[in-house]
Amino acid sequence: MELKPFDHIENLISHVLPFAERTVVSKGDILHYFHQDARQCFLLLHGSVALHRQGDGIVLNSESAPFVLGVSSQLTGEQLYVRALETSELASVSLECFNQIVANADLWKHFARLLVYTTSRIYEHCAQISQMSAYDIIRFQLVELMQEPDAIRKTITAAAYIKSRTYLSRSGIMRILAELRTGGYITMQRGILLEINHLPRKY
Repeated sequence: MELKPFDHIENLISHVLPFAERTVVSKGDILHYFHQDARQCFLLLHGSVALHRQGDGIVLNSESAPFVLGVSSQLTGEQLYVRALETSELASVSLECFNQIVANADLWKHFARLLVYTTSRIYEHCAQISQMSAYDIIRFQLVELMQEPDAIRKTITAAAYIKSRTYLSRSGIMRILAELRTGGYITMQRGILLEINHLPRKY
C-alpha cells in the first residue's frame, strides 16, 4: 500500500470528476467498460472493487478508493470487468474524455505513475501464481489478503479469496489452510483470516 501513488491518483480524479457521472453500486454489482459502444473508465471515489477476467472470472487485482480503472488497458476489448466488493461510489467518463483531459491539463506525470502502479500490481500477481508451488501461492495470497482493507478482509473467507485469484482446487486450499491453522501459523474464525502469526517459507 505504501507504493500506491495516492497524490497522483487524487490529482487525476480532481481534474476528471467534473466531467464524470457519479453512481453508487452495491456489493456484487458488475460494471463493464463499454457503454453504447463507447469505452468507459471509472473513478473509484469510495469503497473497493475487484478486476475480473472474462471467461473464467479470475481476479487479477483488487483496489480501494481512490483509484482510476479502465485507463491502463486501452487497446483491449471486453476481456475485463469490474465487480464491487462492497457498496461503493464511482464516477464514469468516456475514455476519450479522460485522455483529452490528461492532454489538455498536462497530467502525464500523474497518469504515468498510475500506470506503473497498476501494471506492476497485475504483473506481480500473474508472475507469482504462474511460478510457485500450491503452498507458495497460498502463502502469497494470505499475505495479500492480510493487507486488504477490513471491508474486504472481514467479509470474505480466506479460501474464497484465494480460489477467486488462482486455479487451485478448493479442496487443496482448504487442506493447506487447515494445516496452517492447526500449526498455529494463522488465526481464522469461521474462515475469515484474523492474523498471520508466522508463515514458513516452505511447508
